[in-house]
Order: sequence, then C-alpha cells, then structure tokens
Amino acid sequence: MVSERWDGDDLSGRAFRRLAFVDVDLTDVVARGATFEECSFRECDLNGGRFTDTGFLNCAFTRSAFFGARFEGCKLVGSTFDRCRFGALEVVGGNWRFVGLPGADLRKVVLRRVDLREADLGGARLAGATIHHVDLGGASLHEADLTGADLRGSDLSSVDPVATPLTGAVVDLDQAVALVRALGARVEEAVPMES
Repeated sequence: MVSERWDGDDLSGRAFRRLAFVDVDLTDVVARGATFEECSFRECDLNGGRFTDTGFLNCAFTRSAFFGARFEGCKLVGSTFDRCRFGALEVVGGNWRFVGLPGADLRKVVLRRVDLREADLGGARLAGATIHHVDLGGASLHEADLTGADLRGSDLSSVDPVATPLTGAVVDLDQAVALVRALGARVEEAVPMES
C-alpha cells in the first residue's frame, strides 16, 4: 500500500499480515482489537492514532510519526522502530517485550504499566519522560539517558547507575535503595545518637 489516505478510518477488528505500508496517512485512525502481523510501516503518519487491544507483532516501523498517538493494552512483541518520531506518545499497559527502540527520542513519552522486558533501549533519550510502573527487567539500557525522568514504581534492575545518566530523575524509596546497592553500598538502619 503506497501513499494511501486512511486518516480517521476505523480499523477495529481488522487483520493485516505481511503487508508493506509506505507513506500511508494513518492520522487519527481508531483501532480496537485489530492485528498487524509482520507488517512494515515506512514513512507513515500515525499521529493522533488511538490503538486499543491491538497487536503489532514483529512489525517494523521506519521513519514513521507517532505524535499524540495512544496505545492502550496493545501487544507490540518483537517490533522495531528506526528513526521514528514519538512526541507526546502515550502507552498504557500492554506487552512491548523484545521491542527495538535503540537511539529513539522518547523525551516526551508517557509509559504506564507497560511490559518492556528484554526491550532494546540502548542509547534511547528518555530525559524528562514519564515511566511509571514499567517492567524494564532485562532491558538493554546501555547509554540510555534517564536525566529528569519520572521512574516511580518501575523495575530499575537493569539500570547501571554509573553508566546511565540519572541526574534529576524521580525515584521512589525502594528504587533509591536498589540504586544505592547497585553502586556497591550497603543500606543499613541509622546509628542511634549517643546521649
């Protein structure tokens, strides 16, 4: 499919398999329970799209735009993103395991309750992003920038506090203890003051 206009269409319940979408306008589309399997999206516009309980399984997105898009309860297992634009993307729930987002600019992204285990976030720019209750277990965060990100409730077991910029990041108490332990320090109760 090349240079087609699907803007504002309702794709709910539809299934697509091994299709190539090239320069397709998907602005403001609605998709509830749709499935895209092994599809490729090159220079597509998904701005403002609303995707609910939709699967993008092993899909490839190249130079596509997601400004203001919302994914709720979606499954993107094994999908990859290359040179895409994500301004104000919101992801709530869903399974994004093994997703490839290396070097992605995710500075204005909101992620809540997303399973991002084993995802490739190497070199991703997450400065200032909201990342609440996200499972990052086993995720690659090599050279990712978490400066000023709100990370409360997320699994930070894969974060190397020496190699990953965390200046100004917001963490909860349990995360703070885990990060201090990752630095090799021991966390113990305070010594009582002598009278």
